[in-house]
Amino acid sequence: MPRLGIVLASAVTSLFCASGAFAGGPFGTIHAAGWNGGAYTNDSTGAFSHCAAGSDFSNGVGLILGQQADHAWILGFISNSWELTKGTTFPIDIVFDGQHQFRIFGTASNSKLISAPFPDAAANRMRKAHLMVASGNTQTFQFKLGVVGKLMPMITNCVDKMRAGGVANAGDFSIAAPKPPTMPTAAESGDHEKAAPPEKSPKLTNVNGTGFVISTSGHVLTNNHVINGCVGDVHGNLAGEATTTLRVVSKDETNDLALLQAPGAFKDAARIRATAIHSGDSVIAIGFPFHGLLTSDFTVTTGIVNTLSGVLNDTRYLQISAQIEPGNSGGPLLDTAGNVVGVVAEKLNAIKFAKLMGDIPQNINFAIKTGAVRDFLDNSVVPYQSTEPGAELKTAEIAKGARAYTMLISCSVRVEEGAKK
Repeated sequence: MPRLGIVLASAVTSLFCASGAFAGGPFGTIHAAGWNGGAYTNDSTGAFSHCAAGSDFSNGVGLILGQQADHAWILGFISNSWELTKGTTFPIDIVFDGQHQFRIFGTASNSKLISAPFPDAAANRMRKAHLMVASGNTQTFQFKLGVVGKLMPMITNCVDKMRAGGVANAGDFSIAAPKPPTMPTAAESGDHEKAAPPEKSPKLTNVNGTGFVISTSGHVLTNNHVINGCVGDVHGNLAGEATTTLRVVSKDETNDLALLQAPGAFKDAARIRATAIHSGDSVIAIGFPFHGLLTSDFTVTTGIVNTLSGVLNDTRYLQISAQIEPGNSGGPLLDTAGNVVGVVAEKLNAIKFAKLMGDIPQNINFAIKTGAVRDFLDNSVVPYQSTEPGAELKTAEIAKGARAYTMLISCSVRVEEGAKK
């Protein structure tokens, strides 16, 4: 089998040639710590086509990043192990640093190569990111981005020079042209009366949580704190399905519950256990902790019900030993038959507790009981399935069933300067 780098070099050459004609080049060089490329032309017309660079990764997949003559970004993936059908298109979910998620659509350029238009918003996020996780076509790959933040201006510099002077301007695109001198601002020149304070634009960050389908009519249940403060759309992703936009129907801040509505119906919904769970009973928590940073799939953790109350004997909650992390909030807590016995809510703040008590607590987590859930759903006039405890299932069987109704919830929120989320 040829080394990936050999195939990668050819892919960088031809990936962005939309007409299908072979692209000539590279002209000049782009080089940044393992990334190599240059400028390319269309052999049929001789016109400048694109600038691109590619790099091998230890996971066996090469990553290619380029910009066309119109400054549109395109992302490419290549692997010797793939046997793709040319022309096949499928969604690819991209997550940066476990927080910022984008969906792009890749097309198989040949049996080894996938290319996808890369929106400016995703490219801008990529400049600042350290880790990218790409999930598509039943596979997930991680890429440590390293010098990509420095590489992208080199690619743009290449495009600008080639647009200005063609092949004659080819050279080392890794060296940016010097910036022209700028006039001093009013503040810099001492003219304070004319200086205007800079406008502060709101800072946004993506947040993720978990929810689950509670009725086939399109209703999704999650924690209120998962969607509280969302700016713009709230998005939901069932495993293997396209992203859907969710509308907030009702919220219960006191019990930390929120009801969302999808535009269409669902095939499957979770079932709520009709009878109470007891201390010592086994439970399974399903959710999306640190989505994209650890994995893009949901995680499964097991434990028991430690006690039937929360902090200061709050009877709305269960205390559980099933491990949860940021991103688990709003996910289903299930019994050994796969029925919902609670909504995962939070873990005890170990730092605050340690400051107060002088000791660090271990694995103390909480879920909202189904009593509060039923009241909330009834008040919202939402139909839901209720069932008696059934035969015990294997954890793997429960997780398989939960895949059909457990949903990744994501949105953007404003973050004040210096605030930590």
